[in-house]
Amino acid sequence: MDYKRIQNTRVLVTGGAGFIGSNLCEDLLKYNNEVVCLDNFATGRVENITEFLNHPKFTLVVGDIRNLEDCKKAMEGVEIVLQQAALGSVPRSLNDPTTTNSVNISGFLNVLIAARDEKVKRVVYAASSSTYGDSPNLPKVEDVIGLPLSPYAVTKYVNELYAHVFAINYGLDIVGLRYFNVYGRRQNPNGAYAAVIPKFTMQLMAHETPHINGDGSNSRDFTYIDNVIQMNHLAALWDRKSNLSGAKPALSGVEGAIVFNTAVGDRNDLNMLVNYLKQYLSEFDPAIANVEIKYGPNRQGDIPHSLASIEKAQNLMGYNPSHNLQMGLKEAVKWYWENLK
Repeated sequence: MDYKRIQNTRVLVTGGAGFIGSNLCEDLLKYNNEVVCLDNFATGRVENITEFLNHPKFTLVVGDIRNLEDCKKAMEGVEIVLQQAALGSVPRSLNDPTTTNSVNISGFLNVLIAARDEKVKRVVYAASSSTYGDSPNLPKVEDVIGLPLSPYAVTKYVNELYAHVFAINYGLDIVGLRYFNVYGRRQNPNGAYAAVIPKFTMQLMAHETPHINGDGSNSRDFTYIDNVIQMNHLAALWDRKSNLSGAKPALSGVEGAIVFNTAVGDRNDLNMLVNYLKQYLSEFDPAIANVEIKYGPNRQGDIPHSLASIEKAQNLMGYNPSHNLQMGLKEAVKWYWENLK
């Protein structure tokens, strides 16, 4: 898909060995960028970046965003920062709010301080749809949010507040991307906090019964990784001075930080999701069509429905999602079958 991409630039990807970060590193290397990856491998995996380790324009810095010196070391000579490092998962944050707070707030603050001190041109950071909290409004529009429903959601909201404060006080150029249920190649299917799509995919491939939280009617704006990559490129290169006329940035005036929903602008419920997964996986193994699905209680801290308005990103940055759920799932399922079966 044709859109403006970062090229010939030194870029730092924090959390670059993670699911989203490693996909960003891979894509950036295609366009002659110097890519610095900062990761402590708490959730990132070395196998996600193995194919880049010997690339002449790829540098791995093993470090932690909770350490300011690690951030400053990784940021030397960098023009653009794509801040992906975070501790995700609502259930993880409920079980261990202290660590989630330390990584997502203290770590994020260190990234902003280092970016300010190293005079980085722009920071694009991973915000979250969890910031909408208990707001019942659908679709979700950037400047209307509710109260957070989990420690994780609190941390991602605080990120937006800090971004605003650094923008208006230090002149740091910051753009936030509120990710909506991102999925795709390299997303880890294992562990207690695995996301639903890779987890269900691996269970179905093993003929194991997936368990849906609730009755399957909860819906999400599932967003394929290629749409997220596009938004990071667009946000990094967006000419905000000539494109903010008439816009109402969330949490700020025109001179502050700004956030964009990063999604498809469509929602599918969990029953539909599982049906798609069974359909596409059955092309590799017909027996998967007969795997039973079971249901359980709703998960604490979850919202029933999520749907993004993507008008702001479309109007200001020319965002045009390349993959809807069906297209993305077909590619994701093929990747899991070929790489993890």
